[in-house]
Amino acid sequence: MSAAEGSLGTRLWDRVTASDPGLLRLAAGSRTAGSIALTLAVLTALRVPVPHLVAGAIASMAATFAIREKQRSQQALTLALGLPVALASVTLGALLNSRVIAGDLFFVVLIFCAVYSRRFGDRGNALGLIGFQIYFMSLFVGATGHTLPALFGVVTIAFAASALVRFVIVYETPAGVLLRLREAFRVRLAQLVSAQLELLDAGPEDADKALEAVREGTARLHETALMIQGRLEQGTSDESVARLVQRRIAGAEISAERLGLLLLTARSSERTDTLTLHLPGAPVPSGGREPVREEATDILRRDLRALRMLVLRPVGEGGGTAMTHVRNRLLGYRDEENLPAASAAVQDVFRGIGEAARAVLGLRVALGGPQDESDDSPATTRSREELDAEDAAIEGAEAGEQELEEPATGLRRPTTRAAVQVALGSALAIVGGEFLSSQRWYWAVLTCWIVFINTSSTGEILVKGYRRLLGTVLGVVAGIVLAGLVGPHTWPALALVLLLVFAMFYTAPLSYTLMSFFVTAALGLLYTLLHTYSLSVLVLRIEETALGAACGIIAAAVVLPVRTDRRTDELLGTVLERLYDVTGTAVDQLSGGPQADLLDQARDLDQALSDLRGAVQPLTHPITPLRARRDTAQYLLALLETCAYHARSLAATAELLPTHPSIAADPRLRQACRRITHNIAALTAHVADEPDAPEIETGPSIASLLESGGTPGTPRYGRITDRVLRHLQRLDEGVVGLARPLGVRVPTPKR
Repeated sequence: MSAAEGSLGTRLWDRVTASDPGLLRLAAGSRTAGSIALTLAVLTALRVPVPHLVAGAIASMAATFAIREKQRSQQALTLALGLPVALASVTLGALLNSRVIAGDLFFVVLIFCAVYSRRFGDRGNALGLIGFQIYFMSLFVGATGHTLPALFGVVTIAFAASALVRFVIVYETPAGVLLRLREAFRVRLAQLVSAQLELLDAGPEDADKALEAVREGTARLHETALMIQGRLEQGTSDESVARLVQRRIAGAEISAERLGLLLLTARSSERTDTLTLHLPGAPVPSGGREPVREEATDILRRDLRALRMLVLRPVGEGGGTAMTHVRNRLLGYRDEENLPAASAAVQDVFRGIGEAARAVLGLRVALGGPQDESDDSPATTRSREELDAEDAAIEGAEAGEQELEEPATGLRRPTTRAAVQVALGSALAIVGGEFLSSQRWYWAVLTCWIVFINTSSTGEILVKGYRRLLGTVLGVVAGIVLAGLVGPHTWPALALVLLLVFAMFYTAPLSYTLMSFFVTAALGLLYTLLHTYSLSVLVLRIEETALGAACGIIAAAVVLPVRTDRRTDELLGTVLERLYDVTGTAVDQLSGGPQADLLDQARDLDQALSDLRGAVQPLTHPITPLRARRDTAQYLLALLETCAYHARSLAATAELLPTHPSIAADPRLRQACRRITHNIAALTAHVADEPDAPEIETGPSIASLLESGGTPGTPRYGRITDRVLRHLQRLDEGVVGLARPLGVRVPTPKR
């Protein structure tokens, strides 16, 4: 097994790939640090003074991190437009440096324009960031009219170095990023199977810890799937290929999550609610008991290891006869006659392994192209035929038209509102910062600006301000230590600055506190280079940061505020609407209705849920004093993720309907789904505070609804329809369960 899973180097690289999907953080850190290093090397060769070295480092960093577009041609155009913006910004900074009132007024106007420019997409956001950061750089190095020509050259060199590193040295293409993301998905899928295997064997003391590892692995796999979906359009030249990869990724994710649920059920000897896989802290059912042991358990453990080995095998490598034998055996579990003698719950796990192996085969075919089929078993041949038929159906499908929402106007537009808020907050920060220090007041403005980036509500700004302040305090301590170690030595200080910049961008997506820590430590070294370092300066840095965060929070809470409750209610309504669309469309197709674009609808649901998860962070943050509210928010999120899982599973099954020989349309499903869609609509109306919101409906189980609607002589339902019914039943329970945390009355079922 170890040999089949690769050498030590391969396994280490797989860990790196899994920890940094697509190597996006590694590329961002390398690109920024490399750009700064190249800029400093050129400027050093030209023998410029140290303040210009610092200016070049800041300009190079701004020119690199501001650009977020994925297509290289678009990046090049934005970088070219950014140079004149930077030159104009440094010019105005140098000319207004000695004019306090005029300079402050212009800074506020610049901040407003920089934030307002986000409405023009990635390019507008990048140009706004460049304008702000270069103006800040001119204040930091004390630019004047006399030094302006030299600063022009420094900024130009910085932009040229950024372009060289981005387009030549750290070469990155959308197709390459997508390829690395797919590799990360493969490794994370294998890690999830490993966690599931540990859950199977975990004793009572380790069961909850093993379940938490499965939850984390499931969430990480879903995160990677979303990242792949966001890169498919730019990373593939053919729309049909993009849709095929999207379908295969979604199928693998659903099969892996279902396998975890089946394992939990088999381990606990009772039917496990899907909510257990999504609610943090939920205990293992029957966790105080030893896991079920029977003769088939050893076979199950062996086949889980074999599934992991199959996943880890790189795409394009067949693996020889041994791998073929393993693949054929696992795919054979899709046939009832190949299931080992075991309890019904354990047999379900073997079925789940067979479906997961089919999903892995589909991934390998979609990503690696045609494969050797000479040693295929009948079960493998049937799986390939099903996949080929699905491929043909996907290639022939046309993407549905996207509904365009009417954009908000005036102060209701988020970018306009944020621009007004940050401009007024910055004005307060300038006034307060001047009282603290007439030389370093811009630190307060910088913090006020930063806490508004990528935030949409007062709660998000409060949490970000707290993290910024915490990282700054810790960074000041580190800066004191590093400055004492480096002293007046320029090159060791610059080397440490590069290392800290790399760490800053590498950790930015993981922790805003860590990013603030590294940037503050780097600033301590820059002050050392400028010969302005002192303990009082770093303490002032903390005071200005606290002031800037406070000004940002005040502006967000007083000026055109967007309360966290309002923001989360808006996003919750969007999630419920997407859930309604996916569920209704999938069941309609399973009932014999026309084909629809379920892939994009499921992706919209996942994206809406991801947005809600981010907006709810202020309510679920560990420091929140409202513990009951935090628990309610976590429970609500877990219920929504459970409902989304069942809706995605229904969509995936509906996608197979035209081609799968064992799946047939059942018109009775439409009747069973009516109550679910009605209840989702009722919850949506309640969240939107509609006066005539309908009541929640309750009643008998979904299966009994189908039975009561059947006609004499009509067969009950088969295994696939039974699986659909289980998803519908869980979805029905989940939707009704949402009513309690949302404060919607649920009527008592009639006897």
